[in-house]
Amino acid sequence: MSDHTRPFKAGEHAEVFPGLGHDPYRLRGKLHEPSVCPSCGVVYTGGRWQWVPRPADAHEAACMACRRTADRLPAGYLTIDGEFAAQHQVEIVDLLRRDEAKTRAHHPMKRIMSIEASDGATVVETTDVHYTRDLGEALKSAFQGTLEVKYSLDQDLARVHWRR
Repeated sequence: MSDHTRPFKAGEHAEVFPGLGHDPYRLRGKLHEPSVCPSCGVVYTGGRWQWVPRPADAHEAACMACRRTADRLPAGYLTIDGEFAAQHQVEIVDLLRRDEAKTRAHHPMKRIMSIEASDGATVVETTDVHYTRDLGEALKSAFQGTLEVKYSLDQDLARVHWRR
């Protein structure tokens, strides 16, 4: 019996979403420290990306978020639709942008890549699978509505749908 078909036992540390974690933009090894992203200026130091002043001796290395954005390969799509959403699009986008500024200050790789409205829906592309879900939860918390979250099992991708 495979790990994915047998019943869960209390105390086990089974993988919640098998297949996730194969993000092609994740670091495969440690970068030289310190390193700085030439696009956004975030610094890799202490084993993680941080918003700190650029060290004089820093190497250059593009961060995951800038690489994803340049390649136009989002980790998540948040689709927003419904009559309420259409009538309150400005407030919704403002909430998303405020959330991004707050989140990005502590988690530099969690970013909104784009927000585009077309055919009665707004689509938000993000650089982080879990951040897509977090934005959907922020909308639901602020405006109620329904939230659907789907993770792709064969790639590091989230599709989130909020409607009201």
